[in-house]
Amino acid sequence: MIVSTINVNGIRAAVRQRSTENLGLLAWLKETTADVVCLQETRADDDQLADALTPALADGWNLASADPHIKGRNGVAVLSRHPITRVQIGPDADEFASHGRYLEVDTGDLTVASVYVPTGEAETDRQLEKERFMAAIGARMAVLNAPGHRGAVVCGDWNIGHTESDIKAWKANRKKSGFLPSERQWVTDLLATGWVDVVRVQHPDVAGPYSWWSWRGKAFDNDAGWRIDYQLANATLAPRVLAARVERPDAYALRWSDHAPVTVEYRVGPA
Repeated sequence: MIVSTINVNGIRAAVRQRSTENLGLLAWLKETTADVVCLQETRADDDQLADALTPALADGWNLASADPHIKGRNGVAVLSRHPITRVQIGPDADEFASHGRYLEVDTGDLTVASVYVPTGEAETDRQLEKERFMAAIGARMAVLNAPGHRGAVVCGDWNIGHTESDIKAWKANRKKSGFLPSERQWVTDLLATGWVDVVRVQHPDVAGPYSWWSWRGKAFDNDAGWRIDYQLANATLAPRVLAARVERPDAYALRWSDHAPVTVEYRVGPA
């Protein structure tokens, strides 16, 4: 089963404003080999999202979504070629139940979650909110990684660069949200419990592969990016990774988001 994750930076922009005959989210969905696609930052309510994705749904994709409580912000979703048999909105924390930042589904032989961690801002209330959200999804992930749990993967925009290899300009960001020591330690602690950053395992000891680049300047052309879009697989699923890649566009003009899809192939079913 192939799983992709992509922060679309606004579903309507990804589908319409940046779309041409051969470009945009809908064109990508027609061509992708993915079985499951996790979306973040849709910035749309459930009806708007379904409307934007009408051609994809007509092609047979199944959709689950968690719209945001603030208009034009957040929003996560999961598209699957398989029936979606269970849906959970929010990470079992009342504060974030309606924030449109966490959606968990069962589809095929997997549990898949789409997560959009807040950006945060060092030494502000926004950072405290980010830390509370991190604690909430960490608690939910402990459940998903309990002994005997079926294969699970938590995908999305984590807004944290874990190591110096994950941010091109890491020295300039040491005191900024997204690369704070406490955030990086939180990721380290998650991995210590058995979760696996499967892209990093497949691409060890290299810079990146980055998944986000600013629209401004020459960041994309110079590959001056951040690797903040992860797929973390639980102890059941992690040994079944076959391949992982970032689908970086060949040129700036071909981008339909400031992120690129992160795609991982898993072997599922009987061992």
